Amino acid sequence: MPAVNDPQLSAPATAQQHAVDALRRLMVSSTLRPGQRVNQEDVASRTGLSVAPVREALRVLEQEGQVTYRPRRGYFVTELQYGDLQEIYELRQVLEERAVRFALPRLDDAALRRIDADAAACARAAEAGDVATELAANRRFHFHLMEAPGQRHVLRLIRLLWDATEVYRAMYYNLPEERAESVHAHERIVQAVRSDDADRLVAELDAHRERALEVLHGVLEEPGG
Repeated sequence: MPAVNDPQLSAPATAQQHAVDALRRLMVSSTLRPGQRVNQEDVASRTGLSVAPVREALRVLEQEGQVTYRPRRGYFVTELQYGDLQEIYELRQVLEERAVRFALPRLDDAALRRIDADAAACARAAEAGDVATELAANRRFHFHLMEAPGQRHVLRLIRLLWDATEVYRAMYYNLPEERAESVHAHERIVQAVRSDDADRLVAELDAHRERALEVLHGVLEEPGG
């Protein structure tokens, strides 16, 4: 298992949060794949931590659904069936429609600049084939569409759903044609935002989400997928 080099880990954080961030990066990079057992000692060694914060981090990720504990066997990266993934995406559709309809009239010029910058960062990462950077920029892009005062709880729920499927988004962005399509989808989403058209924005987000789900269905149904 390679060392974890995450620039976010240089910021002040608890040992537990350091371990959570490191584990997430290992899963997104496919170093830890769905169904694989997490070797706590190895993670601790690679992150320069003791086993205790790694164990605490695994409990956090278990609550989020990203890892599963099996008695006498340890923690394993959660392996979702397509039905689980579909349920999560359907929940996202409901919550994210509410969130963007609420946020859109409240997006100011600074928010629009952030969204444009996120879309550009996604495009650069997609062209470079840098999946980890694209995932981070993609997440910023989507949450900047929804972030507005007055919906803290709905955003917390949406983050939980995103966290539970980040490994699967990494699979999606590992496909070059889908990286390119995502850039085009983001361009259409930005146009809807700039037009202040909530119905069009919701439709574009739904189409973006449905394409990812369709592609992931094919990946998960493949032998060995």
